[in-house]
Amino acid sequence: MSGVIVLDGEGKRLADCSEAKAEKLLASGRARLVSQNPFTIQLDAVIPLPQAEAQEDPLQGKRLLLHICCGPCATFTVRYFRERGAQVTGYWYNPNIHPYSEYLKRRETLARYAEEISLPVLWEAPYDVIEFFRRIAGHEAFGERCALCYRLRLERTARAAAEGGFDLFSTTLLISPYQNLQILRALGEELSRIYGVAFYFENLRRGFAEHHRLAEEHGLYRQRYCGCLYSEWESLDPSAPTHRRRQGG
Repeated sequence: MSGVIVLDGEGKRLADCSEAKAEKLLASGRARLVSQNPFTIQLDAVIPLPQAEAQEDPLQGKRLLLHICCGPCATFTVRYFRERGAQVTGYWYNPNIHPYSEYLKRRETLARYAEEISLPVLWEAPYDVIEFFRRIAGHEAFGERCALCYRLRLERTARAAAEGGFDLFSTTLLISPYQNLQILRALGEELSRIYGVAFYFENLRRGFAEHHRLAEEHGLYRQRYCGCLYSEWESLDPSAPTHRRRQGG
């Protein structure tokens, strides 16, 4: 004989019970008869069902060192990470930016915005453009130089994160549809193994439109090219030999 169907006070089905137990529950007034066929009873009380254990956000309470490429890209990214409970510290190291006047303009924009939102920032000095040109020499084409530029900046960030005792490191480059997220992820994970600090990867491009709105709202300077001499050249001259179109991209 099959067991008796048992419902809780809201009609949710619980584990079946024996007829003897069902009769006792009915006799004690702790349940009422719903049906004789099939034999079904309903308890007076609502029995809470086990809930799946909530997953803790991997960013909650973690100290995150965030490489920041520019003020506008920091807007959505910093807000998003903070909303998820991360303790965010910015990290400025962008030796690719050219000319020096542009570098200063972007640095000053971030400094003003960071003060406005009470964001601590580690400022890497001095302007290291010679190291940037040394790294990409012979690899100036779009894509090739970008991967080397990512490595230069992310490696400094990972090292600073390790030295500063941070739990994680990441980058605002993850918000841009113009950057190669696959390469960024691979480099971040490689550097994580080398420096012993976890790299946080997430495709943040869904916030790209919002970051434009926030930058405008805060009156932030918005650049018209990625940063390096070659990207400026390509933004002005599509026939530049380093341009992605010249590389079949």
